[in-house]
Formats: sequence, structure tokens, C-alpha cells
Amino acid sequence: MALDLSPEERAVAGGSRGEGTAMAMRIVAESARLLGAPRLIPIASAHIDGALYHGDSGTLFAERLVEGGAKVAVRSTLNVGALDLMGCSKVRLEGMPRAMARRMTEAYRKLGCEQSWTCAPYQAGHRPSQGSDVAWGESNAVVFCNSVLGARTNRYGDFLDIACAIAGRAPDYGLHRPENRRATLVFDLSTLPGSFLAGETAWPILGSLYGREVGNAIGVVTGVADHPGEDALKAFGAAAASSGAVGLFHIAGVTPEAPDAATALAGAAPAATIRVTAQMASAARTALSTAVKTDAIDAVAIGSPHLSLAEFDALERLIGGRRLSVPFYACTGRHVLAALEQDGRRAALEKSGVTIVADTCVVVTPILPTLAGGVLMTNSGKFAHYTPGNTGYSVLYGSLGDCVESAVLGQPVFSEIAA
Repeated sequence: MALDLSPEERAVAGGSRGEGTAMAMRIVAESARLLGAPRLIPIASAHIDGALYHGDSGTLFAERLVEGGAKVAVRSTLNVGALDLMGCSKVRLEGMPRAMARRMTEAYRKLGCEQSWTCAPYQAGHRPSQGSDVAWGESNAVVFCNSVLGARTNRYGDFLDIACAIAGRAPDYGLHRPENRRATLVFDLSTLPGSFLAGETAWPILGSLYGREVGNAIGVVTGVADHPGEDALKAFGAAAASSGAVGLFHIAGVTPEAPDAATALAGAAPAATIRVTAQMASAARTALSTAVKTDAIDAVAIGSPHLSLAEFDALERLIGGRRLSVPFYACTGRHVLAALEQDGRRAALEKSGVTIVADTCVVVTPILPTLAGGVLMTNSGKFAHYTPGNTGYSVLYGSLGDCVESAVLGQPVFSEIAA
């Protein structure tokens, strides 16, 4: 199928708005041709994942756009970077890599991006309306945007995201098209105990299982009696997008495009029904832990995706003024950090032994001490998935309460209700 560009889009690609914008439009147009999209569509916003330093080429690419006079055409928030720009934690990125990471942050500022530096922009006020087309990067942000907000985006990769933001356009394909958003399978939770579904650990566990079972298919989750809350949906989607390639899920009676299962399925019979048993959930929980040594932990990390203010409320209640005996990292966005600083809550947390990590997280940049055979405890399905490969630490998975009690005692404690 031939790509049909409008006269305005052809003019922009030809340089009518400067070379930087022309380069961005050409990147978007060529991506659309490769994907078989018939046209480009306007977007309402973007969330940029490409501002995380992985090598010099990313910095040089952003600086080339700046040199060409490019500016984002739509609201564009930034995902986590490689530096804690708020100075909360010590990032062990030194020398030329640190300098290049700093240059990258400056380039994206000059491009007009909001200095949000969070993987959860939806917690920082960036919440596009249902049915609007956007170009978001970062897997958890994408799945939350599609599933919980009902906006429409594909999983935009690094550098295509900023190109879409500058062009103000995205290829018309995939999850932008309503016919591609219907569920084709059912993920049935009806046999699981309500006490388990009401617990915090259920949603990362079930998200991890969901991602492995469905891959990149779109399913509708059934058997959920009550809305679990946005933090639970955040955890489910993040785990599902890590263990699989999930860009959109529906939960019958909860998410906006699924008032019921039949609507999510567009009236068609499901191609498959996955009936989740307690044994499946238990096995999924076990799979989140990779540590062989289970008698001690070396660190705790939470906040992937970034912690909300409500999650900090829970953390403070669980600590209860006690002192933590192992390093405890709580990753969040600067918007939450500002709220914590207003009434001294940040200082109280740090006094208890919590290291707040802002603008980044411990899995994408070197913050954790280098430790052969180190064991990290987390309540995040996404951290559990990426920590071994990215940091060298093995993982123990537990609830937030488990993480706090383990950090107080210096050894693993597990108490959450099992499925």
C-alpha cells in the first residue's frame, strides 16, 4: 500500500520548517512506508523514551535535531534519563558517559520537551483523552495509556518517538486503528480467591503471567469484581509489557473500552480462554524470584513504574518510623518528590534509611553498589524481570510490606496472602 502524504507533510519533509523538522518528518514517513501505513495521522501528545543515554549516538541524534532548529509540535514529556538531576541519589556514571548523558538532557530541553523525567507521566498530569491518538514510548507508559486511559498509541521505539513529536504525526497503523484494539482471547480470573485479588502482590504476578501467556495479543481479563485501583493496573500492565509484548489489555467492567467482555471482544467468540488457577498464579509468583541465596538480602528497590504519592503513603505507614538495616531505594518522579518535600516527608523517609531516586531508576543507570552475588528484593514485576540482566543482582519478589519488614530485619520475610 502506497503512503499518501498531504501537501503540507510533503512540504515539511522538503524543508519548509527547517532541516530538523524535515528530518523528523522523513523518519516518520519512512517508518510508515515500512509498516505499510496508508497515511500519517495527527497526534495530540508524545512521551519520549529516547532520552535515556545508552551511547553517544543517541546524544548526537538529539543534537542534530537541535542544530536543525527542530521543536516538538505537541506536548512531549520525557521518560527516565540516566541521571538523577534532583540530586537525591548517587549515580555512578562518570567521565565521558556522564558528560554525554548531560548533553542529551540539554538537547531534549532545547527541543521543547517537558522536564518530567518519569516512566509514569500519567501520574504527573499527562493523561490524553480516550480515543485520542498519541505517540508514546516506554512499555509501561504505552500499555497504561492504551488500556487505562483509552488513548491510542503503538509501542514507539527510541528516536521514532521524538520524530513523531516534532512532526506532530504518527503512522496510521496498529493500535491507532479501532479494529485492531478488540480482544481476541479471555484471561479468566474467576476461580482465584477475592482475598488474593485484593492484595498488592496479585497484580504484578498476574501481569507477569498474562504477558507470558498472550505475547502481543490483546486479551480481556474477566472475573474481577471490583476496580483494583490505578496503582494495581499500573503494576499489571508494567509486568505484562515486560514478560510479553503487551501494548493493550482490557479488564471487563474496569477499563474504558471494556464495559463487559462481549464489548471488548466486539461480539466475536474468543480464539482462546485462559482460565487462571491458583497453581498457575503460585508458579508465576515463584518465577519472579531468581535468587538462590534466600537467607539474606543486600538491597531493596521499589518504584518501577515510579511510585505514586499513594504508594509513598503506604511505605511511610509500613516503616512506622523504624530504621532500615539494608539499602532501600524508592524510585519516583520529581512531581512526587516535590509533594514529599512540602511537609518534610522526604527528610523523614531518608532518616529511616530510604534513598529516594528521582528522574531515573536503579535498573537503567548504575546506582546499586557493584556486588557479586547480590540479592535485591522488590515488589515490582518489572524490576523482577529486568534486574538480573541489567544489574547482576538476583531477585526476591514480595509485597511492599514484605520489602519493608525484610529491610528492617536484614533477612527475607514473606507474609502476603497466596492465591
